[in-house]
Amino acid sequence: MEIRISDVKKEFAEADANQLVQIINKYRNDNRVGVIKLIQNYEKEIEKLNKEIERTEKMKTYENKFREYSYICGVDEVGRGPLAGPVVACAVILPKDCNILYINDSKQLSEKKREELYDEIMEQAVAVGVGSIPPSHIDEINILQATFEAMRQAINNLSIKPDILLNDAVTIPKVDIRQVPIIKGDAKSISIAAASIIAKVTRDRLMVAYDKVFPRYGFASNKGYGSKEHIEALKEYGPSLIHRASFIKNFI
Repeated sequence: MEIRISDVKKEFAEADANQLVQIINKYRNDNRVGVIKLIQNYEKEIEKLNKEIERTEKMKTYENKFREYSYICGVDEVGRGPLAGPVVACAVILPKDCNILYINDSKQLSEKKREELYDEIMEQAVAVGVGSIPPSHIDEINILQATFEAMRQAINNLSIKPDILLNDAVTIPKVDIRQVPIIKGDAKSISIAAASIIAKVTRDRLMVAYDKVFPRYGFASNKGYGSKEHIEALKEYGPSLIHRASFIKNFI
């Protein structure tokens, strides 16, 4: 008796990536339109998956280059440009055999994908450290020095000391670990990209929480950046306790 197309569809849906090719071959000679369409759709999915695996492997170029080091750490920050909120940095040590797909520069990912990857990275990482510098201290020492301080905090908050740091574009002062600054590193190194995701999600969640305390400025949507709504609220209501005084002089 011929297997029903609904059962073929279920077989495809329940298969993992390794089983898909076998199932495609199993039904390759089935001439029913529904089965042919299923095979075509899943072949496209396999092609997309293979491209993503290839892209992810390219993201490991620097990690492979420095493979002799036991603990390779990616470091990145978010929040240099906003008018309000902290600057947040993250340091991430991924396992050598890390197989998480879709890790990329956090700016290239949707909010939903960042949240999904946040959970995967936190679950699989060897160690994660986060650092955060509040607006008042940013005003005292300037944003560049605050960024460096947040990065040092993140590195110091790791449960394991790294052997080497892969940084997004910068060399961090006062750190006694070998550093490799990589221009646009969050798009070239899986470790830096992972750090950018953790930092971004951490800061975004914080700004959503601040929105409940200071609801006039739209922090949940603009995350403290200078959107039109945010600037208009600044002019009307003045600054909140989490605004950076040194960043808003032109608006109040």
